[in-house]
Amino acid sequence: MLRIQTERLLLRAVNAGDAEALYAIFGDPETNRYNPHGPFPSLEHARLQLAGWMKEWERHGFGRWAVASKDDAGRVIGFGGLNYSDYGGRDRLNLGYRFAPSAWGQGLASEMAGQALRCAFEELAAPAVFAKVRPANLPSIRVLLRLGFRHHGSLRDIPAAPASLVYALRAPTAGNADANEKPAGGGL
Repeated sequence: MLRIQTERLLLRAVNAGDAEALYAIFGDPETNRYNPHGPFPSLEHARLQLAGWMKEWERHGFGRWAVASKDDAGRVIGFGGLNYSDYGGRDRLNLGYRFAPSAWGQGLASEMAGQALRCAFEELAAPAVFAKVRPANLPSIRVLLRLGFRHHGSLRDIPAAPASLVYALRAPTAGNADANEKPAGGGL
């Protein structure tokens, strides 16, 4: 999972050289429209975040990718992939993504996320993948729904902010037509 090609994208494990691209994307107010934490405040903050993401790769053998277009392999246009995240005291396999505004509206988040799901279910044999999204982030919700995710509940994960919506996609199993129905009780 260190380097993967999709139809239009190159996905690779993040590295320390991605700090400026990470800051450009995560420091942009436009990409943080729905993020209560707001943009990254500095390049140093981006470096610290990258260090954590690189440790995830070392620890688990997977993590977030730096995403580039095959047409311009040297320019990172987004970040996304899988990581473990806290869902109300339980670590869950989490799908996340953020792209530069120039990459919006082209289906690239869906393409990257689809590859992440293939890795989760085929390589990691994960029983499910979860995603947290802000209620107003309709573009991200549409990506999740297009991929087959179902609303699973809500989670108060950011103090003094509305609860995040939780979406889940269970691993496809032969003969299990209801694999992605919301569980009784709506528990996380």
